[in-house]
Amino acid sequence: MKTLTLDVSALQRADRWRLAELAFWLLPVLAYFVFPNNLVLLTQIAITALFCLSLDLILGFAGIVSLGHAAFFGVGAYAAGLLANHGWGEPISGLFFAGVVAAMLGFVSSLLVLRGADLTRLMVTLGVAMMLFEVANKLTSITGGVDGLQGIEMKPVLGYFEFDLVGKTAFWYAIVVLFVMFWVARKLVNGPFGLSLKGIRLNVARMPALGAPVNTRLAAVYTIGAAYAGIAGALLAQTTQFVALDVLSFSRSAELLLILVLGGSGNLYGAMIGTIVFMAAHHVLSDLNPEYWQFWLGALLMLIVLFARDGVMGGLRRAARRLGASKGARQ
Repeated sequence: MKTLTLDVSALQRADRWRLAELAFWLLPVLAYFVFPNNLVLLTQIAITALFCLSLDLILGFAGIVSLGHAAFFGVGAYAAGLLANHGWGEPISGLFFAGVVAAMLGFVSSLLVLRGADLTRLMVTLGVAMMLFEVANKLTSITGGVDGLQGIEMKPVLGYFEFDLVGKTAFWYAIVVLFVMFWVARKLVNGPFGLSLKGIRLNVARMPALGAPVNTRLAAVYTIGAAYAGIAGALLAQTTQFVALDVLSFSRSAELLLILVLGGSGNLYGAMIGTIVFMAAHHVLSDLNPEYWQFWLGALLMLIVLFARDGVMGGLRRAARRLGASKGARQ
């Protein structure tokens, strides 16, 4: 009984919001006023952060490696876009619909993904994404093919807030959805389910002895991660009112994995910070040097990976520990 009490108190402490977290979520408000002419970019950062969060759930916490996570992102985007094209342009129900469709695909594909080891999982996830890409490319009468899905008309959010050309509604809509989904993910990983996932990632052989159904938990988190990716894709379709074929591309999956490694996996804020750093660097470097921006971006990523082990988030943690240690020594 004593051990159970300690575990519950530890979970309660982990679930408490810290001052640094609250300060982090004030950044979107600050960015809205500081960069009023870059709301489209800020909206894209929020959508990509949610997409990266979905990969962190399955890779960072469950250890499931994926090179085809864009499959769920693209399915969610097409689901929301096609729903709007057929007369149902209400945004929030469109997000829910896209999440359900992506979750169904995630559950079905999890039956294949969880059968093998890391290399097998890589091939299966990549294969699923490649097949969906080709299907979307061929079904031009439905998806628009290489021309993309056009003519998406969205109704006002909650019936009051219309999507404007400046992007104010799209920005706040994306930020609110990101925060709600982050809050749900935070509750999830800081609870018993999240602890079991960490145990599976660290030592999968011992977890059955503790009574944890390994395959059931992995299938559940894979389905949840797919739903998150589908909602992110739906956000992209709704805010841009267009779905391009590259939502299912391999490059999108590879870039997402790069962002997560950059920020630091296994920590929800690593996905968020990695997205901000990558997309901000992408935007600044492409403006400064349009011809060789990829070279400088690659050099920046290499420096961060070399000198910030476990990504940017790991570097911030070490800096905080050193600062705390230096203050303690002075006292």
